[in-house]
Amino acid sequence: MNVADISEMWDRLTGTQTDPPRWLIGATALLAVAAVLSGGTWRVARNAVTIAHEGGHGLVALLSGRRLDGIRLHSDTSGLTVSRGKPHGLGMVLTAAAGYTAPPLLGLAGAALLAAGHITALLWGATALLLVMLVMIRNAYGALTVVLTGALFLLVSWLTKAQVQAAFAYLVVWFLLAGGTRPVAELQRSRRRDRSRSSDADQLARLTSTPATLWLFFFHAVALCCLIGGARWLLER
Repeated sequence: MNVADISEMWDRLTGTQTDPPRWLIGATALLAVAAVLSGGTWRVARNAVTIAHEGGHGLVALLSGRRLDGIRLHSDTSGLTVSRGKPHGLGMVLTAAAGYTAPPLLGLAGAALLAAGHITALLWGATALLLVMLVMIRNAYGALTVVLTGALFLLVSWLTKAQVQAAFAYLVVWFLLAGGTRPVAELQRSRRRDRSRSSDADQLARLTSTPATLWLFFFHAVALCCLIGGARWLLER
């Protein structure tokens, strides 16, 4: 790779792309909402939300000074992130709170990039994050899921035309924004059936001596605020 190639790649990464037509933005929004509401599609697509959820735990664990031992993604779309450090304190609270807030916050960050016209930066940035996450995956299903997801982003960004890239990028961002709300609702329902109290909200309740319902409200508030804010940015294009 010569200097000209590197310069061209940098220009693609930092440059802006043409805004897609409004009908495409609306169509991808409808597709994303349909994927979240449809039981069959959601069972498959939820893997993307789990990647974001566990990636959020892992990233914040590292940023807060904890040692990240590994991440596991399971075929039932559950996941587990294991980190070591003090079992209490701000770092542990932030790590536990990062899971359910990561998908909508990533969606909001993606909406900001799309609103600025940085479609290529979004696709390449997502690919880079998935490659970093792959290093910490500790089971075969998780590795396969992350590799396939990263390959999809890479293939779309390199082999498809600009309008296809735009459609894919908007669909992903809409899905993170809309999909960030459903796991919180599922958590709320599962807590009524499961008395083991092992969820992120219950862990945060024990860490902070506050009600788990307060953390459920916090998760709902983050998801809804990101959805509203992200939708406003995307639809104002």
